[in-house]
Amino acid sequence: MQSVTIYTDGSSRGNPGPGGYGAILIAGSHKKELSGGFAKTTNNRMELMAAIVALEALKKPCAVELISDSKYVIDAMRLGWIHGWKKKAWSRGPNKPLKNPDLWQRLDKASSSHQMTWSWVKGHAGNPMNERCDELAFGSTEGENLPKDEGFNEEV
Repeated sequence: MQSVTIYTDGSSRGNPGPGGYGAILIAGSHKKELSGGFAKTTNNRMELMAAIVALEALKKPCAVELISDSKYVIDAMRLGWIHGWKKKAWSRGPNKPLKNPDLWQRLDKASSSHQMTWSWVKGHAGNPMNERCDELAFGSTEGENLPKDEGFNEEV
């Protein structure tokens, strides 16, 4: 099984506001950068999108270490919160809606075929790969004609 290291970051200018994600996939001597943005979204949605897009780019099952500065993403996956939400039909319990259920479901599916290790890194602390992901994410917020984030819902 091939080993892949993935660094991810998400960003939004305003929360909500224009948002972007960045990811770097490293497998041996190969490195690939991915990024994209949306006209109106949240930072948490972009943190999730970074991980999703990176995992969906993998063509076969891999041993993946995904490194993010998002406690929101890392804790949900490493501590197993996602399994509880899944058992409760993608909610946190009666009358407690889960934010971003569309992306949590997509992340669950995207990660399911891989041997996953979820690692947290402090943001803006000099980690070169994390800093590059931040640049990719923030840069993706500045485009003209950014697409709509179809899953974004201000009411939730």
